[in-house]
Amino acid sequence: MEDIKNEDLDKVVEKITPIKAWLVDYVGNKLQPNNGEITVEMIITVMAEEFPEFVFCVAEENFIRGYKQAFTDLESNKKNE
Repeated sequence: MEDIKNEDLDKVVEKITPIKAWLVDYVGNKLQPNNGEITVEMIITVMAEEFPEFVFCVAEENFIRGYKQAFTDLESNKKNE
């Protein structure tokens, strides 16, 4: 299986809203990266450590939606045959 990397994880998060500013500052204080930049992956890592029930709910919801979409696509393909 090919290792797939989500490029969005490497995006630097800008402080463009109050919650992003707070979260970037929080993660920055916790991880103290050398370059001072906070990425999406860093935020996910801290959230998973400190608020796992939130991350789990988001992941679970995303999985269920994808699973339902797969069945919808299968049904649609069957109707088009």
